[in-house]
Amino acid sequence: MIDDSLLPFSLPSVDRKKITAAFDGGRISSDGGVMLLALAERRMGIADKLAAEITDRREPTRVIHALSDILRARILAIACGYEDADDLDYLRSDPALKLACGQLPDSGRDLCSQPTMSRCENAPNLREVIRLMRAMVALYCRSYDKPPASVTLDIDDTLDVVHGHQQLSMFNAHYDERCFLPIHVYDTASPGSSSFQHTECDGCPAHVVKAPRSGGNVLAHARTRAEEVPEFVVTAAISSG
Repeated sequence: MIDDSLLPFSLPSVDRKKITAAFDGGRISSDGGVMLLALAERRMGIADKLAAEITDRREPTRVIHALSDILRARILAIACGYEDADDLDYLRSDPALKLACGQLPDSGRDLCSQPTMSRCENAPNLREVIRLMRAMVALYCRSYDKPPASVTLDIDDTLDVVHGHQQLSMFNAHYDERCFLPIHVYDTASPGSSSFQHTECDGCPAHVVKAPRSGGNVLAHARTRAEEVPEFVVTAAISSG
């Protein structure tokens, strides 16, 4: 709507209360819960830790959005159910997401746009991607108050349907879809901790193998992750889900 106008009829009252409809509520958001996610992200320092593993190759005098801010916006948007970078073209001015990313809803600078986000996602090289993976494993380990006696990893493939011929996507005969099929590794049977509240019902994500070649490849990845933190994992039982 461009021009606001009064309704040509009256809405039915409820318990003798008059109901009105208006379009002057100002800038509002339906994602107020993102503030709780932002609190958890800041306490764990996820965006800052990940940004520290990526070399910023942009011209410093022309940088508007820091890598940590770009990652924070992407992480929180995905957590709110906006999985596409395209969503940032609209979410970048969302008052709740701006607050969650440290910007005032009205006077603060808008968040990064989709092109900036896409360039950031394609910027890390292979070595940096490996470092990002290790940083995530370290965050997972620090979610425990003390090292557990053992960790049980549940390994499952996860269907991610694509619409077109995106790079690295393939046709899967089982699902009858062209898709990505990343392997998710979850810690499903760990005792509770103050950071993540691990339970047997909602496992904590521990690792993702983006493009596994075989089951042995997945086990090799899981074994490597365990070997990277020997002081954390005493024994590791691997179960397929």
